Amino acid sequence: MSQNASIRFFDEHFQHQIAGQAHTLNPFEVAALPHIRGKVLDYGCGIGNLTVAAARRGCPVFALDGSHAAIEHLRDLATLEGLPIVAEEADLQEHEVADDFDSVVCIGLLMFFDCLTAYRKLQELLSHVRPGGVVILNVLTEGTTYMDMFSPEGHCLFQPEELRQRFTGWHILSLQHQEFPAPSDTRKVFLTIIANKPAALCADV
Repeated sequence: MSQNASIRFFDEHFQHQIAGQAHTLNPFEVAALPHIRGKVLDYGCGIGNLTVAAARRGCPVFALDGSHAAIEHLRDLATLEGLPIVAEEADLQEHEVADDFDSVVCIGLLMFFDCLTAYRKLQELLSHVRPGGVVILNVLTEGTTYMDMFSPEGHCLFQPEELRQRFTGWHILSLQHQEFPAPSDTRKVFLTIIANKPAALCADV
């Protein structure tokens, strides 16, 4: 796996979270949890706070992240509590999803890929939501000025309307724009989409 700048940034960040026992769900995870059910894919799980919360509710979770520290921590937690979690370290730009899920969660990940890869991975994730299932997607959008966490290899600040069009035919349960201050008088602008896949929607739409 290529250890690009983003992976190094977050590996260090996750190690600090683990050391500080930062197990509180962030606002995006809090919003996601009530919608999660059934078999879950947490694509870019970080240290796994949302994965653990879903598993404690009885959901089997397949959790993936590029951070070795995060995955080892999550595996330890799953073993300690006997939770139905499979956690794997993976290069998420290259990983191919092989199964279908009732809930697909991708919070704070796709913007770290170049836009071509980000939209390709989004379409792949959408295709693996079972009919009647839900996807929870959170990304940074145009208007974001905090760039320190991005790798020179590429990133993607999503265009909200173009992203919204990727969900044509889905039932949008929630679409929320949120802006947060960042270091050096910069800002992060997020878009979170929670959408249900109608039973009649073809898997490749």
